[in-house]
Amino acid sequence: MEPSAGGRKERPKPREPAARLEKAKQKSAQTELKQRQRAEIYALNRVMTELEQQQFDSFCKQMQGSGE
Repeated sequence: MEPSAGGRKERPKPREPAARLEKAKQKSAQTELKQRQRAEIYALNRVMTELEQQQFDSFCKQMQGSGE
C-alpha cells in the first residue's frame, strides 16, 4: 500500500506549478484591474473637476452680470 500512497503524494506535485501559475495569473489580473480602475477614477475625477470649474466660472459671470 505504501507505493500507492507514494503515488498519491506525487500526483499533486505536478499540479502545484499549475496552481501557482493560476494564482500568479489571478494576481496579475487583479493588479491590472486595480491599475485600470485607478486610471479610470483619476480620469473621471479630472473631468468632474473641469466641469465643476466651468460651472463655477459660469456662476461667477452670472453674479457679476446681476451685480452691475
